[in-house]
Amino acid sequence: MRRVPSVLPGFGITLGFALLYLGLLVLIPLAAVFWRASGLGAQEFFALATHPRTLAALKVSFGASLAAAAVNAVFGTLTAWVLVRYEFPGRRLLDAVVDLPFALPTAVAGIALTSLYAATGPFGALLAPLGIKVAYTWTGIMVALVFIGLPFVVRTVQPVLQDLERDQEEASASLGASRLHTLVRVVLPTLAPSLMTGFALAFARAVGEYGSVIFIAGNLPYRTEIAPLLIVIQLGEYNYAGATAIAVLMLIIAFVLLLVLNLLQAWGRRRLGGR
Repeated sequence: MRRVPSVLPGFGITLGFALLYLGLLVLIPLAAVFWRASGLGAQEFFALATHPRTLAALKVSFGASLAAAAVNAVFGTLTAWVLVRYEFPGRRLLDAVVDLPFALPTAVAGIALTSLYAATGPFGALLAPLGIKVAYTWTGIMVALVFIGLPFVVRTVQPVLQDLERDQEEASASLGASRLHTLVRVVLPTLAPSLMTGFALAFARAVGEYGSVIFIAGNLPYRTEIAPLLIVIQLGEYNYAGATAIAVLMLIIAFVLLLVLNLLQAWGRRRLGGR
């Protein structure tokens, strides 16, 4: 049987370049972190990893990141739906604004959000009489993470919506299904894999966020201090062992969560393909 030649280079060459590129940029730096952490004794590493301040910072970072990614999964999908399904004045401008968090320096985003949601800011002054405080609280952290994570969901879901044919929706409606039933049983199953991808990307981006958060968080230990800031503090105090331990913990937790999300995404694709 004659093999049809490929336009691209052979598998061996491309695999070698891919592994080399991945190793130099990802695997080797991560391995260096684990190698540095291996210099700590098990007892010392456990003490650093279970320190109350470390656990509190990890709880803030991962809790706020998961909450922000969930918010973006809902409102990012709604934004993508509006941009794809409706024609209105300023749609192209709104479509371009969605990408603004990609280009905006994170420090600028943090300063802008703090100015808006501080007690003397335009939004903060409106919320203060209602007893709602955003800046320098856990809520402020989530607002910053929602801001920087929204484009990931929109840009992941939007192409799927553009390719989604309306024939199935019209068939569902012609068979007497309500709009809600069509949305739940026809549209959402198709969007589920891309939505899960957007959620994972937004979560991964939020976990490592630093610049936009430190201005609005207040950075109070045990309350609004994020794990990346704690790493920077440990480095500033020349406590490289403590910084390495926190970094390893973040890597392990993030990898496990992303692995679970990828497994759920693969399961959703197999289920959708078997229907």
